[in-house]
Amino acid sequence: MGKVTVVADGTADIESIDEALADYPPLVQVILAGGSGTRLWPMSREQFPKQLIDLIGNQTLLQATMGRMAGFSSTWDVSPDPVVVCGAEHYFATYEQAREVGVNARIVVEPARRDTAPALTLAALAACADGRDVILVVMPADHAIANLDALHQSIEIAARYALSGSIATLGIPPDRADTGFGYIRLGSELRHGARRIERFVEKPAELAAQYVESGNYWWNSGMVVVRSSVWLAMIERFQPEIHAACVHAYQGAKKTTECVIPDATEFLRSPSDSIDYAVMEELGKPDSPFSGVVVPLEAGWSDLGSWDAVWQAMEKDECGNASNGRVLFEGATATYARSQGGRLLACVGTNNLIVIETDDAVLVADRSHVQDIKGLVSRIKREKSPEADAHRKVRRPWGFYDSIDHGDRFQVKRIVVMPGGRLSLQMHHHRAEHWVVVSGTALVTRGEEQFLLGENESTYIPLGVRHRLENPGRVPLQIIEVQSGTYLGEDDIVRFDDKYGRCN
Repeated sequence: MGKVTVVADGTADIESIDEALADYPPLVQVILAGGSGTRLWPMSREQFPKQLIDLIGNQTLLQATMGRMAGFSSTWDVSPDPVVVCGAEHYFATYEQAREVGVNARIVVEPARRDTAPALTLAALAACADGRDVILVVMPADHAIANLDALHQSIEIAARYALSGSIATLGIPPDRADTGFGYIRLGSELRHGARRIERFVEKPAELAAQYVESGNYWWNSGMVVVRSSVWLAMIERFQPEIHAACVHAYQGAKKTTECVIPDATEFLRSPSDSIDYAVMEELGKPDSPFSGVVVPLEAGWSDLGSWDAVWQAMEKDECGNASNGRVLFEGATATYARSQGGRLLACVGTNNLIVIETDDAVLVADRSHVQDIKGLVSRIKREKSPEADAHRKVRRPWGFYDSIDHGDRFQVKRIVVMPGGRLSLQMHHHRAEHWVVVSGTALVTRGEEQFLLGENESTYIPLGVRHRLENPGRVPLQIIEVQSGTYLGEDDIVRFDDKYGRCN
């Protein structure tokens, strides 16, 4: 391995790295996909958060992030398989979205949410499982970046500092005072526009304008480049409880060709903490043996943290309006409108508004008040309304269902099972079900019976009887399900066998 010169400030003379690049391990993209995105309600829900949604362009934010290292024009070797960390409730959607874009992702399934520091620790353990001390290029799954060439240039510089043993983060030179971002105070100047990290400031409420005016602060993008061994050493020193819990959870993990499922009991011992609080804030302390570097990123970055940020990131008409779906503007200005349910959404004379329509909810908000949506979602949760948790159309590993209608003691669903899909063998304590096949062929298990149903045929599943629905055909199976009973909640499911490894 080539020799790298370390200069007086603890960082490397990165120009000395060029001749030895071929001897070093590859870059591995790590995608942190565990967020909930409550400020983007009603599109983003607990069970289907913003990274799984096509907010900008034809791909979801997760899919766009998966393609972010493609075409990395460098002599560095880049692993084609990213490591993606997500929650158990989002695993199947994450897997399907990776498959749709041809990405063979290594998915680490968090047993519970513990914020980004434990998530990155699990990713580091997975990325270096074959013994290589790889360089991790860590990206949140829910950001937008317009200029990939500029991103690659910043990662190139950051990777050189990471190779020397520093942890490098990408900072955004601010163009306005924004209290929605964390800030990095800049230290001494380094090569290629990089700066030493002096300290982190978490979302300042009153001082943001002063920070921007001083020129000594950049926004914290949340993107980090660091060697796997360096991250693990950092987390062990600064947060030993997180390190121990993650190491033990990974050692006891269930590993398949599709995913890694850490041991839940061990992982739950980990404190919840972010990368910034757990590690980055420790870097500037006098006794820290680690150095931190911030590399500027000017690539049209947005964290898409609010509907106003989505509006800012989109193409607009001559009046400043942006839209998705069936939308008409008449005399409107500076308005963002999105019709998700397929209905025509008309905005007449609106100004500075956000209008979002889904199958089960409509949001109308002033663009200057979009940060208040988080509090609105908390209120919806307190009232135990279903609109905070899931959409009317709910995705499952076998397909999806859409709750068409419901009332006292009944519910009607449209269920679509993809070819080869199979629901769990299950029963219900409080409801019976009627199934009518609209298209395709259904293989039905009912008690000890098993039989086929074709188009326009139906069956009845009595309360308390074990049953299963499968699609043995080559086209999607579509059925109408009518439920009746005293309780119709999704938690009234007792699973006996499941192809996808789910349990109650």
